Amino acid sequence: MALSNYRSVLAVPAIRRALIFGVLVRIPMWAGSVVLTLHVVGHLNRSYADAGLVIAAATIATAISGPWRGRRLDQLGLRRSTWINIVVLTACWSVAPWVGYWMLIPVVFLAGMFVMPTFSILRQVLISQVPEEERKSTLVLDAVFVEASFMIGPLLGVLMAHAWGTQLALLAAELASTLGCLALWILNPPMGQDESTRDQHHPIRSWLTAPVLAILAASGAAVLVLTGTDLSIVAALRSLDKAALIGVMLAIWGLGSAVGGVVYGALTRHPPLMVLLGLLGATTALVAAAPGVIAFAVLLFLCGAFCAPTMTAAIDALTREVPVAVRGEAMGWHASAITSSSAISAPLVGIALDGGGWTAGFLAAGLAGVAIAVLGYWVAPRTGSPHVEDPALPTSEEIEARALGQA
Repeated sequence: MALSNYRSVLAVPAIRRALIFGVLVRIPMWAGSVVLTLHVVGHLNRSYADAGLVIAAATIATAISGPWRGRRLDQLGLRRSTWINIVVLTACWSVAPWVGYWMLIPVVFLAGMFVMPTFSILRQVLISQVPEEERKSTLVLDAVFVEASFMIGPLLGVLMAHAWGTQLALLAAELASTLGCLALWILNPPMGQDESTRDQHHPIRSWLTAPVLAILAASGAAVLVLTGTDLSIVAALRSLDKAALIGVMLAIWGLGSAVGGVVYGALTRHPPLMVLLGLLGATTALVAAAPGVIAFAVLLFLCGAFCAPTMTAAIDALTREVPVAVRGEAMGWHASAITSSSAISAPLVGIALDGGGWTAGFLAAGLAGVAIAVLGYWVAPRTGSPHVEDPALPTSEEIEARALGQA
C-alpha cells in the first residue's frame, strides 16, 4: 500500500477546497431529505407511506433528469447550464413548506427535475486536478467526505425540526443547499473541459458501449446490495430482539466501508470493478450464516469493507471509459442508474424479507450482486481498465508544480 498517495493528493489546494466545499454543500442536502419526511408525517399529519410517495416523486424526477442535466453541463459549462437550476430550486423550496400534501408532490417533482448535479460537478473537479495514477485515491477521499456529511446532515435536520418546526427547518435546509449551489456557480471551478472539448461531437451510441452499460448495471447492483443490507440489518436485529443495537451495527457496517475505502485507495494495484462487486455480494450473502450477534457484527464489517471500493471503482471506471467531452452526461446516467436502483430495490428486498425472514434479505441482495458481477465480467471483462485517452488530465509534474505555486 502507498499511503503517500493521500498526502500528494491533499497537497493540492484545489483538492482540499473541493473536498471541504463538498461537505458543506451536502450537509444541508441530507438534512433537507430527512426534514421533508418529518414534515409530511408531522406537520401535514400524513402516513409514512404518504411521505414515501413524496420522496418517490423527487427520486423519479432526479433519475429522469440526470442525463439531461449532465448533457447541458458538458455542452454549456457550469455557469450557463446551472443558473436555471438555482432559480427553480429557490422558487420551489420557498413555496414547499407552506403548501398542502397534494400540492407538495408536484413542487418536489419539479425541484427534482432541476436538482443541481453537485456530486457530478465536484467529482469532475477532483478528477481534473490529479494524474490518472492518483484518481482512485482522490475518489476515495471524496467518498469518505460524503460519508462525513451524511453522518452530520440527518442529525442536524432532526435537531432543526425539533427546535424550529418542520416548516422553518425545511425552508432553512433547502435554501442553505441552494445557497451552496449558488456558491458553486460563482466559484465556477474547472472540471477538465474547455471550449475545444465542448465543440467535440460524440453521439451517445459512440460511447454508450457494452463496458459502459456494464458499469452502470454494476453501480445499480451495488446500490441494490447496500439497500438490501440496510433493510436486512433492521429486520435481523428486530427478529433477534436486539433492536437497540441497530445503530451500533449500522455504524460497524459504515466503519468497514470507511476502512475498506482507505485501504483500496492506498493500493498500488486495484481489483476490477466486477470482482469488487462480486466480493461485495458474496460477503453480504455470507451474513445470513451468522450464528450470533458477535459473528453478525464481524461479517457486517467484512461486507462493509467492499462498499466504498465498489462504488469508487464504478465512478473511476466510468470516467475512464468515456471521452472527457461527455463525462457530465455519463455521470448523469450513473446518477440515474443508482437512483432508480435505490427506488426499486427496497420493495424487492422487502418481498424477500416478508417471504423468508432476515436471512433471505441478505441472501437475495448478495446473490443478486454476485449474479450481475458474473454477467458483467462476461459481457465486458476489461471494465475498469482505462482505454479512453483523457487529454485533460494533468501529469504528476504539473500537479507538483501547481501545488507548489498555490501553497
